[in-house]
Amino acid sequence: MYKPEELLKMVNEALEQLPYDRKPASLYEPIRYVLSLGGKRIRPVLMLMAYNLWKDDPERIMMQALGLETYHNFTLLHDDVMDNADMRRGHETVHKKWNANQAILSGDTMLLQAFERIESCEADKLQEVFKVFLVTAYEIGEGQQFDVEFETRNDVTEEEYIEMIRLKTSVLLACAVKIGAILAGASKEDADSIYKFGEQIGLAFQLQDDLLDVYGDPKVFGKNIGGDITSNKKTYMLINAVNRANAQQREELMRWIDAKTFDREEKVKAVTRLYDEIGIRQLCEQKMEACYEIGLEHLAKVSVSDERKAILKAYAASMMKRQS
Repeated sequence: MYKPEELLKMVNEALEQLPYDRKPASLYEPIRYVLSLGGKRIRPVLMLMAYNLWKDDPERIMMQALGLETYHNFTLLHDDVMDNADMRRGHETVHKKWNANQAILSGDTMLLQAFERIESCEADKLQEVFKVFLVTAYEIGEGQQFDVEFETRNDVTEEEYIEMIRLKTSVLLACAVKIGAILAGASKEDADSIYKFGEQIGLAFQLQDDLLDVYGDPKVFGKNIGGDITSNKKTYMLINAVNRANAQQREELMRWIDAKTFDREEKVKAVTRLYDEIGIRQLCEQKMEACYEIGLEHLAKVSVSDERKAILKAYAASMMKRQS
């Protein structure tokens, strides 16, 4: 069984070796740049770990794992254009380093590369793998659209938010482990169970992100905390704060949400204080833990030995303890 850090090293080495021999080179340079910026590579590592539950040669499906990482980075590239973000992983975003047209074109090409890499699997697994990937790609677009629509709404429910992050974030983690299982020849029942494991871990992962944006250490988190607060992003935290606040707390919260001009530090401090008063941190932590536990229940149904599942289980636990 491979350790996550060994698989991460393999993924990074494989990414560095990808050929960029098509023309014009200017179309592919931003792609090389994006894929060189590092990151946790959670999705390809999860795919390889899932495969490794059944088979001992995860390098055999490396191209599919790279396909998923390429797809994930394509979504980030377009997200950055939509959000007009300046930085990604401590570096200039593609549309800032080049321009928006270049980011869109190179992003579209990354999407084609992702499909090509996923498609290069064994012929007898292709239809099933492709179907999972295609449905996931649809769902991520749907989740992104919900997220955009939530920006102009103040009545988003917790259920709507959970469904949005399931689509936008967690289905890709679920897709990673399910494709790994399918390529390893797992049964339909096992592939479905590990999908549900990935889906619940993905929900917990996104809730952790919401939490860290408010309560994380900026030095470890890698960016200033409070970005979601200043932009009034509809997160699990804000939605529950609005729904659970008393009249006085809601009035103050809505005043900050509606404010067109404000001191950033003052707003972050005030809204965080309201979260503390309402008990939002504990609520988010409880929801994260509940998703995580449901995920483990689904992993327990996968019919391989607990010994083989131990590394994947430990990796999921480490995701819940991250600070960045």
